Amino acid sequence: QVQLVESGGGLVQAGGSLRLSCTASGSTFRFNSMGWYRQAAGRQREVVASINPSGITNYADAVKGRFTISRDNARTTMYLQMNSLKPEDTAVYYCNSATAIYSWGQGTQVTVSS
Repeated sequence: QVQLVESGGGLVQAGGSLRLSCTASGSTFRFNSMGWYRQAAGRQREVVASINPSGITNYADAVKGRFTISRDNARTTMYLQMNSLKPEDTAVYYCNSATAIYSWGQGTQVTVSS
């Protein structure tokens, strides 16, 4: 069973940057499309970005041009570089496969102050 651990969140002012990391245990990571998700208070979890095993990426319109997803298959780690952060990016960020087949981790809180 793959376990996912997210890190890198924090409190940042609007316009700032953060880099999130997702470390996965298990060897299946490199074969799966992976994604970053977020859940703001009172809202449903939504996908933010995804990346397939070859590195092809997709982004939600709300983050396109500001966020960059990447992966290091050798380290079974995925990243989310978040630039030009906005208060509406405030949420708990999670990683999972692109079809959310793994158990959810604890997530990492991102808070953007105005």
